[in-house]
Amino acid sequence: MEIYLVGGAVRDRLLGIEHRERDWVVVGATPQELRDLGYKQVGKDFPVFLHPQTGEEYALARTERKTAPGYHGFEFHADPSVTLEEDLARRDLTINAIAMDADGNLIDPFGGEDDLRLGLLKHVSPAFVEDPVRILRVARFAARFAKWGFKVAHGTNTLMRRMVDAGEVDALVPERVWAETERALSEDNPERYFKVLRGCGALARVFPEIDALYGVPQPEHAHAEVDTGVHVMMVLQQAARLSADARVRFAALTHDLGKGTTPKQEWPTHHGHEQRSAELAEGMCQRLRTPNDYRDLAILTARYHGKCHRALELRPGTLLELLEALDPFRKPERFEQFLLACEADARGRAGHQDSAYPQADLLRRAFAACKTIDNQAIAAQGHTGEAFAEELRRRRLAALTALAQPDTGGE
Repeated sequence: MEIYLVGGAVRDRLLGIEHRERDWVVVGATPQELRDLGYKQVGKDFPVFLHPQTGEEYALARTERKTAPGYHGFEFHADPSVTLEEDLARRDLTINAIAMDADGNLIDPFGGEDDLRLGLLKHVSPAFVEDPVRILRVARFAARFAKWGFKVAHGTNTLMRRMVDAGEVDALVPERVWAETERALSEDNPERYFKVLRGCGALARVFPEIDALYGVPQPEHAHAEVDTGVHVMMVLQQAARLSADARVRFAALTHDLGKGTTPKQEWPTHHGHEQRSAELAEGMCQRLRTPNDYRDLAILTARYHGKCHRALELRPGTLLELLEALDPFRKPERFEQFLLACEADARGRAGHQDSAYPQADLLRRAFAACKTIDNQAIAAQGHTGEAFAEELRRRRLAALTALAQPDTGGE
């Protein structure tokens, strides 16, 4: 029996970055031998075991064979005769196909260490085409390692495009798409995920609403970048600068989906795109089965980002209507997420990357002013039901009106 550290733990150690989880492969052993040593078997499709002390995953070396379309269509073979090189050969990228023995020696039959130095995301073998999830994984690794200049190898991109053309991507289930996308949104350069998917044609299949934004113009006086798809990627990049919260980043990504459905005769203006964006964001979230907090923030951002941008021009009554729609009184965290997504939108334009966004500060002050209203005092005066709501709204409006008055310095 021989045990090797494999995959991401080896890759990240060579890159000099922290890797929290470690995966191990066991060569020359049977399931019974591991069970006899106290390992707990958890894998159903192939033998995976938990170490009795560390709880880390140990998998028997295995090979796999494609038997049907999609990523479920695989037959696995694991027994003591499977070699380490055969196990590494089934992995997606060369940088993930490096093993390390107990003495720290590298086993690297596919040149993964060289590709780490070259910054290449390159497939291990032609068997790459058998699993459509690998397209999403390559795009996610591109987002993770973009800061080191990693690029998708030309040959790998060609294989990915071939998989898209063959319809393999259409077999992806929503849960797996979302799992990879959520992880990509948490990376330092999440926009790279979507750019790589677009580069191989997968964006149109997996995220057609986002792909439809490319080639759609916006007014040049407000958007020097003109192209809506380019703008949305810039917004996502700004969201990553402003917040590590993947929910903020997702809202930034989906805020302008409605511009992809604007009739061409109306270009470059996009009247009413906010409502269309909200509807498309809701549909995307249903399809991908996103968590409710992602969905709710995305819909609010899509529907109200335009009003947020005009906050400095809004009358107190309209400002109150916006606050009531955003409901920071019950959802203060979501309110902050909304403001960050809107700021990312404002800054996600050519020449505006470092611009101030006073609208967010105004809305924060407006919310603070409304919070000073004492609900218990209103109730103590005998207001209940609709009368209570009307009085609360009247006092909030008065607070916002006072906020809008210029400071005369007491004169």
